[in-house]
Amino acid sequence: MPAPTRDAPVVHLARPHRPVLVAGTLGELAGPTTGLVELPLRLWWGPRGTFDLGEPTMLAWMYENVLREAIRVDELRAYLDGSTLVRVWPVLNLPRAVRAAWEARHPRLRHAR
Repeated sequence: MPAPTRDAPVVHLARPHRPVLVAGTLGELAGPTTGLVELPLRLWWGPRGTFDLGEPTMLAWMYENVLREAIRVDELRAYLDGSTLVRVWPVLNLPRAVRAAWEARHPRLRHAR
């Protein structure tokens, strides 16, 4: 990745040639906080696409996938909740670029670790 200049912001890549998508505010993330959530095939292509948000491991697994795979802000808004994201942030297994992009935009996440 080229070094950033004053005119070119740092671009974090979720994977080669794909920038990490970050919500503008944590407050706009108003996804479900309880119950069963079924992710669309675009975000999760595994055998079980339904996640029980009452189970911490499944909640973290769903958040990790949405944070890595989302390409539209409406996907972040539909499946993530800002307060829940802050709470589970320390335990999420994320690529360094995804974590760096979200923490750069939302320092509150960095402090949650």
